[in-house]
Amino acid sequence: MESTGTVIVETKRNPGCLLQLLWFAFIGIWLSQIWMVVAWLLMVTIIGIPLGIAMLNNISKVIALREPTQRVMVRGSMQQAMEPPQVNFFIRALYFLLVGWWLSALWMELAYLLCVSVIGLPFGFWMFDLVPTVLTLKRS
Repeated sequence: MESTGTVIVETKRNPGCLLQLLWFAFIGIWLSQIWMVVAWLLMVTIIGIPLGIAMLNNISKVIALREPTQRVMVRGSMQQAMEPPQVNFFIRALYFLLVGWWLSALWMELAYLLCVSVIGLPFGFWMFDLVPTVLTLKRS
């Protein structure tokens, strides 16, 4: 907190734990695997890369209805969403081409296996939350 009365708050707008668990058990477990395969097929084509990346950035929503954390700056009665500074676009693009596309595939499959094991569920969900960072170094 700064001396000017500014507070930065992290918020998540996730549905309740029971709804997330039911979604995961009955829909997310199979839909997420299909979602990942379709995203990777789109990424094979140049024209499909933007849609594939967008799909992979939303994998947490598909598997367990999890929204990304948002940072909000509160100053008095005013609220303003804050985005963290991102790595240079060209560095992110180079990282994606050389490392991100294959590392994120391994990362997601490991996360999926952890989720299926049930005991690794919390760690698997955490890994799915980090897919955008592993894919393109996106800061959230």
